[in-house]
Amino acid sequence: MASKKTVVELIALQCTECKRRNYTTSKNRRNIQEKLEFNKYCPHERKHTLHKETKIK
Repeated sequence: MASKKTVVELIALQCTECKRRNYTTSKNRRNIQEKLEFNKYCPHERKHTLHKETKIK
C-alpha cells in the first residue's frame, strides 16, 4: 500500500537568541501556510524569547 503524506506535520521551535530547539509541536499545513512564531520561555537564556518554526531532522 502506498502511504499518503499527512496533513499534520511535526515541527520544532527554535530560539532566535541561543539558536537551540527547545520545543516541538504539530501544525496543520492546510490551515496554516506561514511559519509559526511564539514568545516562549527559553531555559538556556532564562527569559521569554521569540521562537520560530524549523524542521525536525
